[in-house]
Amino acid sequence: MTSRRSSTAAIDNHVGARIRERRISVGLTQQQLGDEIGLGVQQVHKFETGLNRVVAGQLFEIGVALNVSVTYFYGGVGTDVLRPTTPQERMLFEIVSNFGEILNERHQEALG
Repeated sequence: MTSRRSSTAAIDNHVGARIRERRISVGLTQQQLGDEIGLGVQQVHKFETGLNRVVAGQLFEIGVALNVSVTYFYGGVGTDVLRPTTPQERMLFEIVSNFGEILNERHQEALG
């Protein structure tokens, strides 16, 4: 049986990973998300890594900034396994994020 503390930490990590995945998929940097919700890069980073727990009001603001409902961040919780993001998935998220930062449309088309 899993202790309550470890399961809570697993949920915090899951929510943080979902924040990170969504932020990257919409093409925002940690700085940009922080600016949107009135927090610094370090705090956003701590949320994404599960080091700091996101309180309800902040999670709502993050959802608004990322154009998703709060329930999005809990997607997959309650399944048998909370799977961490693989290195390959993390790399793909970074590629998407970096692609979105290319301002020249012709350069984007050349890569796409």
